[in-house]
Amino acid sequence: MSEQDGFEMPDLEHGSAFVTAAGLHLTHVAADLVEGYLDLGPEHHQPYGIVHGGVYASAVETSASVGATVAALARGQIAVGVHNSTDFIRSMTTGRVSVVATPLQQGRTQQLWEVRITDSQDRLVARGSLRLQNVDRRA
Repeated sequence: MSEQDGFEMPDLEHGSAFVTAAGLHLTHVAADLVEGYLDLGPEHHQPYGIVHGGVYASAVETSASVGATVAALARGQIAVGVHNSTDFIRSMTTGRVSVVATPLQQGRTQQLWEVRITDSQDRLVARGSLRLQNVDRRA
């Protein structure tokens, strides 16, 4: 964990148990860009043999929340998701997808991030937006 202004950032390389189970790996984290990937396989499938949409929604939530919190830390805040809208464009069964999150708006009280998830041929698999509220850190 790294500490910034008395706040311990989570270990983003290893993530929480939930993020680890989902398989999201973050390779770049900044206040204006988060990048990562998922290696999709049978452990991500819903009962019909394709990747569960919740995997993509979780990647949207996690990547945007991490970037938004990095931005909010400068004001002594963290960012929490208040609305996740994820569209599932292309079904997959296996393969690596890239996750790229960028801010559309970063204000004093709220942020809006866009996340694009693409396959190895740069085709859009899912896209989402996450509205976040900047809140004061609790002691």
